[in-house]
Amino acid sequence: MNSDVDPGEIPPSSTTAESSSPSSILIPGLPNEVSRTILSMIPYAHHARLKSTSKSWKSALSSKSFLNNLINHNRNNLICIFPQDPSIPKPYLFDVNAVAWCPLPPMPCNPHVYGLCNFAAVPLGFHIYIIGGSHFDTRSFPINRPSSSSSMFRFNLRDFSWENRASMISARGSFAYAVIRSSGDNSGNIVVAGGGSRHMLFGAAGSRIRLVERYDVVADRWEELEPLPGFRAGCVGFLEREEREFRVVGGHSRSRTVSGVFPVDEYCRDAVVMGLEDGEWRQGGDMWGDWENVRAGKMVVGDDCGSPLVFMIDVNEIFRYDMSSNHWVYESRVPEKAPRGSTFGIVVVAGELYVLTHLYGDDFTEARRPRRSKKTGTMCFQIYNPKKKAWRTRVTKSPFPCHVDIKSPAVLSSIYL
Repeated sequence: MNSDVDPGEIPPSSTTAESSSPSSILIPGLPNEVSRTILSMIPYAHHARLKSTSKSWKSALSSKSFLNNLINHNRNNLICIFPQDPSIPKPYLFDVNAVAWCPLPPMPCNPHVYGLCNFAAVPLGFHIYIIGGSHFDTRSFPINRPSSSSSMFRFNLRDFSWENRASMISARGSFAYAVIRSSGDNSGNIVVAGGGSRHMLFGAAGSRIRLVERYDVVADRWEELEPLPGFRAGCVGFLEREEREFRVVGGHSRSRTVSGVFPVDEYCRDAVVMGLEDGEWRQGGDMWGDWENVRAGKMVVGDDCGSPLVFMIDVNEIFRYDMSSNHWVYESRVPEKAPRGSTFGIVVVAGELYVLTHLYGDDFTEARRPRRSKKTGTMCFQIYNPKKKAWRTRVTKSPFPCHVDIKSPAVLSSIYL
């Protein structure tokens, strides 16, 4: 048996005699090559429903070669939304082009932990890696003190299944990460740096670390790298200079107390850079001028034709990180402010900044308790094109049965299929 052949792929009718049987024909009257081309034009958000049409459709839509074809042609731009702890409610995929939603199964549940947040959702190939985070553990003392998580789970977009992967050496949440891709479709490395144990329920405090690790996707193994020059959490990272350097920007290094009672963060003004070849860290310089106040908004990293695209949103102002000058520059302002009691979620898709808010009819303070309701609200996407310096708006019905708090627990990730 040829190991290079995907067992889920249906061979062309011209190469096998079995394809003439009714069970292996995708669309009657058409060759399977043409049928697969037609199926590849259907938005990925509808694939889960189409798999129940027939066994041949399920086999074709779940095949490795079929998804690789989608990835190579970049036909589907998706946003994955985790509303809160991914082991309790269903996450959803949103197809940007088709304006369609697709539910995902919840992550495997651990009966001893709850309230997972500040984790990272890292897409690589047709997998999504859920790494780290901060949660509460019923086995720890005191029980109301959050702790970091070192767990990692992987979601397979082919068969919609979850699997447990090797845990990080050091537990962390709110950390910087970057994907080092290789020639394989689902091979490469994931680098994580910094992080801590801060939970969304607490505005400050929490532990911080400076440890750096690299994960080998194929070997399912973590290894330690040279640590950061200082403690840093709440930061973002990205690759630059043809993936030869790993840059970490933003975040907070330590906290102090006001009047000895209220904890306040001290935000990092500088960036640090690690050479991936020698593994050494160097200072990247101050990102803010002496006359500027340090902004501490939500940051997001995206991709624009192979170049990193880094944005920050502070209230309703958009800043863009200029790598040549190592400086944050004012970019634009969100046209419509977030409703009272809500904030924005941001994600970069196909070189554009998507600013997301959940519009809900009820009072936001009362809608924190999840409850079933016929009125699910709407998702409003305010989309900014940095090349045209223009905004546009897209509104769609929300698939979530209750209000989604975008402020902290919701994790957004862009996926290209």
